[in-house]
Amino acid sequence: MDKKEWIRSLKFTLFSISAGAIQIVSFTLLTELTALSYWPCYLIALVLSVVYNFTINRKFTFHSAANVPIAMLKVFGYYCVFTPLSTIGGNFLVETLLWNEYVVEIISMILNFITEFLFCRFFVYRHQVDNAESYLKKHS
Repeated sequence: MDKKEWIRSLKFTLFSISAGAIQIVSFTLLTELTALSYWPCYLIALVLSVVYNFTINRKFTFHSAANVPIAMLKVFGYYCVFTPLSTIGGNFLVETLLWNEYVVEIISMILNFITEFLFCRFFVYRHQVDNAESYLKKHS
């Protein structure tokens, strides 16, 4: 891995940690302060985290001037697969196998972190990484 990709991976990790903080805080508040079951708490927290993570990583990690609606649609497609699998799977682990909801939440977050980075780097922004500055110079 070259230096630029190493730095990109580090940035994605740091921003994902901040998105993870948003997710775990909102999940905890919903779990502890409401009567909601696991899956709505997880789903709401995930959506909050995803919106933040997409916005910050597009600009600061991938430096992409990719068409935002198309990039968002691709990420939405990823979450159309990840969300049902992690929601149903997590709910099964918590409600049926009686796993601790926080352990399940952390496992889901780690899986999300790894798969989303790979998906964004090699599919969403594949040929449009580090093009934001050149795009701005061309169109200003």
